Amino acid sequence: MITRLAKAGLAAALSATTLATGAVLATGATAAAAPAVTASTSAQHVTVSQNGNYPGGFFTTGNMAVGWTSSGTADLTGPTHITLDLPPGVTTDGAMFFPTPQDYTFTSVLSPDHRHLEAVFTATRAVGSYNFMKLNLATTPGVPIAGTITATVANPNDTDPTGHVSSYDLVSRSPLPATVQAAPAVTGLGTTTGPGAGGTAVTVSGSDLAHGMVLVGGVPAPGTCTDTACTVTTPGGSGSAPVSVVTPGGTAVAPAAFDYTGAPPPAPAAPVVSSLSPASGPAVGGTRVNVIGSNLTYGTVAFGGVPATHVSCGPSFCTATAPAGDQPGPVGVTVTTAGGTSAPATYTYTA
Repeated sequence: MITRLAKAGLAAALSATTLATGAVLATGATAAAAPAVTASTSAQHVTVSQNGNYPGGFFTTGNMAVGWTSSGTADLTGPTHITLDLPPGVTTDGAMFFPTPQDYTFTSVLSPDHRHLEAVFTATRAVGSYNFMKLNLATTPGVPIAGTITATVANPNDTDPTGHVSSYDLVSRSPLPATVQAAPAVTGLGTTTGPGAGGTAVTVSGSDLAHGMVLVGGVPAPGTCTDTACTVTTPGGSGSAPVSVVTPGGTAVAPAAFDYTGAPPPAPAAPVVSSLSPASGPAVGGTRVNVIGSNLTYGTVAFGGVPATHVSCGPSFCTATAPAGDQPGPVGVTVTTAGGTSAPATYTYTA
């Protein structure tokens, strides 16, 4: 199941994270490269691709990468959901994801049969940026290598359903024509109340929900989706939280909200900023600054109380672009999360 996220203060934080440009595919990979940036009907758009040395013939093992590219006209924000489905006879031991610095969160879950993988990558992506997860592939003795490898991507802020499905046929050894998944519909929730601590099992009913990610109050809920239902466990939260299902075909909102009862989960530990690199830059702003510390996940960054742009925060590392300063001189840089606001670290604007 996808790692549980604390709901309090997270919805705003999810839309304020940023990820620096990621790594590239390892040497020797075959098939199509990362897709080029193209025009999109959605300001925020993400497309999926796959590359690999796929098993077949004399080769009983192989490897592949599933990549996602921000290809809209604005930074991609919030949680991005990636899935991979392997045909009978092909398995994987899980996703490897290791770009640095770690100014993002990434979680993945592998099914018991090792043929279905889901991942959630939370960050803001600059247009044209590309990241990937790498996977080792193995074949099952006695089972013919045939069928299709399918990868999908979805993001709640992406309203353009194109480019969200990538399929590769192991028989013809070639990519299949692009397809568009039908738009999802949500007809009801099996349970509409539960404790603020989270942990309530909820069935979301509807149609065209395959490859979906359920959001409760904007926070990913761990679970899985079939075409007609998603079975998830609520994250912690408070109040009345909207429920939606995000699929490669779009986003559908449930007709009822989920109402949290009782106390919400405890707030996370307060953020701490220990250093900045660089610690100075021109007063016109635009300097890319690394913020090092602890408890920074989903943080927002401010320079002298002015919000920074293109912010991305992992557990101990944020990147941010400094805003313009009023005048040369020192200002305090802070990180704010659901756990509070850090003590300031000094950044100096120069003439």
